Amino acid sequence: MTGRKSIEIEGNTVEEAIKKALHQLQLPRNKVKIEILTDEEKGLFGMPGAKPAMVRVSVIKDK
Repeated sequence: MTGRKSIEIEGNTVEEAIKKALHQLQLPRNKVKIEILTDEEKGLFGMPGAKPAMVRVSVIKDK
């Protein structure tokens, strides 16, 4: 494989999106680089889900 493997994933919160990505990649948090692309936006009366959070999680290449 060339380059670095990364995925973009959504969640109701940034933390939920990160957890989904780590589960999908089957890696611990210290083996990936996390970029927050968008924060979640709350809906009416502060309810979650108006706009999901989006993160990009990239596998850190071992040296």
